[in-house]
Amino acid sequence: MRMTVIGTGYLGATHAACMAELGHEVLGVDVDESKISQLKAGNVPFYEPGLPEVLERNIAAGRLDFTTDYAEAAGFANLHFIGVGTPQQRGSYAADTRYVEAVIEDLVPKLEGDHVIFGKSTVPVGTAAALQAKADALVAEHGNKATVEIAWNPEFLREGYAVKDTIEPDRIVLGTRGNGPDPQPSRAEEIAREVYATPLAKDTPFIVTDLQTAELVKVSANAFLATKISFINAVSEVCEIVGADVTQLADAIGYDDRIGRKFLGAGLGFGGGCLPKDIRAFMARAGELGADQALTFLREVDAINMRRRQRVIDLSRDMLGSLIGKRITVLGAAFKPNSDDVRDSPALAVAGQLNLAGAAVRVYDPQGMDNARKVFPTLDYAESLEDALRGAELTILATEWQEFKELDPVRAAELVEKQLLIDARNVLPVDQWQEAGWELRALGRSL
Repeated sequence: MRMTVIGTGYLGATHAACMAELGHEVLGVDVDESKISQLKAGNVPFYEPGLPEVLERNIAAGRLDFTTDYAEAAGFANLHFIGVGTPQQRGSYAADTRYVEAVIEDLVPKLEGDHVIFGKSTVPVGTAAALQAKADALVAEHGNKATVEIAWNPEFLREGYAVKDTIEPDRIVLGTRGNGPDPQPSRAEEIAREVYATPLAKDTPFIVTDLQTAELVKVSANAFLATKISFINAVSEVCEIVGADVTQLADAIGYDDRIGRKFLGAGLGFGGGCLPKDIRAFMARAGELGADQALTFLREVDAINMRRRQRVIDLSRDMLGSLIGKRITVLGAAFKPNSDDVRDSPALAVAGQLNLAGAAVRVYDPQGMDNARKVFPTLDYAESLEDALRGAELTILATEWQEFKELDPVRAAELVEKQLLIDARNVLPVDQWQEAGWELRALGRSL
């Protein structure tokens, strides 16, 4: 099939390249000329394992190209994906949907013939219906001979695994106007089955529902995962007080198949461009709909998550006394390993707070350094892991990169000034570090 993917940030660029990998002809569209130039040259403007190879392979095969021209996009295909961002509004918890709306405003007046637009962006419930009304009004206003159907096909990408999650998804969800209380003729399901023929042939679950349900799936999934993380972090606060071990507790309850062990890693908490933003937008939208009390628990989920950052600051003071002038190394800047994304990163937030408290903070991350410098240019950034450790009076493991998890405690001891360590992700072999002479503290454990 021929298709366009509008928006070439993390979601859009990944979707465009992976759709081409599945054999489709794809045109990526963005208003950012610099981003389009990079992608046309085969360069991914962010870190995602495996994506550069997919991008280069499909550009070379002639299945993938990029443009800034909406008129070219309108003439290229009759299927269009929206993959633009929906950031949190300034001064509000609500999602900012202006970029999604701009796609409809820029694209629809240029369309002729029958078109289907699949939204992949995470949006507040009700957005798809509003976009359909906007599209219909634009067609009528401009008098172009076109029909436009809006459907919603939410994304479920995990940073660091986005290529696999797109090509081999664990489920495909599609919301169409052909379902729900007021069904209308829809071509979306037929088209989606052709788009995703390869994963569907491998028995990937395919859930077809109404637009509202499809819009709610992604934010509900993220809210549940955030709740699970904050639950174990709330329990870890109790564990610290009574002398229990939250990692053993998580193992024990994780054997219950109703609970499971995933996302029960107590530590510094979640960040990134999705979970924090999405739970806040979910709360805001529930309030707008009159369901003010339905999601109030998410405020505490958010609050627990933010408290973990302060707990690391408190532990740092416990170990060092005054922070003023103390040399502290923070291992990690990205919000998670296998990513260069520092949006709402707990690691970078801790580094910034320590710096504001007067510490001399040095940061090292295998991929997130350039993005971190844009957020906190005043921090000291090390060139290597050994450079980061050299002379440190306190070391904080804040992002669980494999390189940090495999760090030799004996070699590390030779580099630092003091063998003081906070394992803010509960990933290090405690016995090995203690045997090497390190004083180690961790969240939710009485070490």
